Parts: sequence; C-alpha cells; structure tokens
Amino acid sequence: MDFRLIERVFVYFAQAAWVTVEISLLSVCIGLCLGLTGALCKLSPNPWLQYPARAYVSIFRGTPCLIQLFVIYFGGPQIGLQLEPFPAAVIGLGINIGAYMSETIRGAIVAVDRGQTEASRSLGLSKSQTMIKVILPQAARLMIRPLGVNTIALIKGSSLVSAISVVELTYTAHRYIGSTYRPFEMFILAALFYLVIVSIASFFIQKVDQRYVLEL
Repeated sequence: MDFRLIERVFVYFAQAAWVTVEISLLSVCIGLCLGLTGALCKLSPNPWLQYPARAYVSIFRGTPCLIQLFVIYFGGPQIGLQLEPFPAAVIGLGINIGAYMSETIRGAIVAVDRGQTEASRSLGLSKSQTMIKVILPQAARLMIRPLGVNTIALIKGSSLVSAISVVELTYTAHRYIGSTYRPFEMFILAALFYLVIVSIASFFIQKVDQRYVLEL
C-alpha cells in the first residue's frame, strides 16, 4: 500500500466526505418531511390522501434509487426541470428515503395502543390534537432506531450520486484511480471515510435513543 499517495490525496477525500455529509443531512430532512406526510396520508380515511401516498411508497420503494436519480437528473430537462448534480442528488435521495421512512413512521403510529386515541377523544381532543399531543410523542420512541437504520442506509447509498457527477467520496475515488492507477488505496480510503461518517451517525442516533428513554 502506498501511504505517501494516501497522504497526498487525503485532503481531497476529506472535502468529498463533507459533501457526502451535506447530501445525507439534507436528504434525511426531506425524507423525514415526506415520510411523516406519507404516513399520515396513508392512515387517513380520505382516499384522496390515502391512494397517492400508497402510490408514492410503492413506486419509490419498488424501483432502484439509481434509476430515480437518472430520471431526475437526465430526464428532468425534457419536462423543464434543469437541476445541477448536487440538488438533483439531494432531491432524489430525499424522495427515495422518504418512502421507506413513511412505512417506518406509519408502523410506529399503528403500534401505539388504540386505547390512547379513545381516551384522548373522550377528553375532548380533536383528531389532529390527539395525533400531535398524544400519539406522535409515544410513536417517536418506537421510530428512533428504525429511522436511524434508514439514515445509515442513506449515507451508504449516497455513493450512487457519483453516477450523476456529484463530487463526493465514490466519485473522488474513481477520479483519482484514473490518474494514479491505484484502485486499492483509493477505495480503501473512501471506505474508511464512509466508516467514520456512519460510526458518528450511529453514535448520535444511539444517544438520542438513550436520552428519549431517560426522559420517559
């Protein structure tokens, strides 16, 4: 292994790692918003809300994320949607992970004892008040770890955005392989950066979970 080469390119991989972190954070935010909206729509008795939410989850869980990124980035200009690689990556990953988070959040809400809803309604709370003040706080405890798993999967899956020319870790590894012809060192270095990012994310998810338990 050429450690001098690794030392020379380390700073560029560090910059690329930060791009990976930015994409992951922004995509998670989009995914959480879409996931909560999709979960509530799927639980709604209104078919005008329920069926589009079901279609969204089915389509984005049933098709490869890479294809979704291609449709947004390469196919977008055909319908007047011209996006730079970075926003296309964030939107694509956010929409994709939102479909998975929707099922995670819906499952947590459904797992809350129905008696909680009945008790809240008997106290005069409306459906929305019951959901916001009673059901979601209890469901939050159940969804922290599964959402954490979704987040870790998103971080590792962010390597796909290299296919639309986002200069993140995987793209940077490929670029330096082309100039150094040292794939082993480049991929090992990229893997180590991914490992560090995932380890930090896992640590924070665990801390949030533990703190929530203590507050309960």
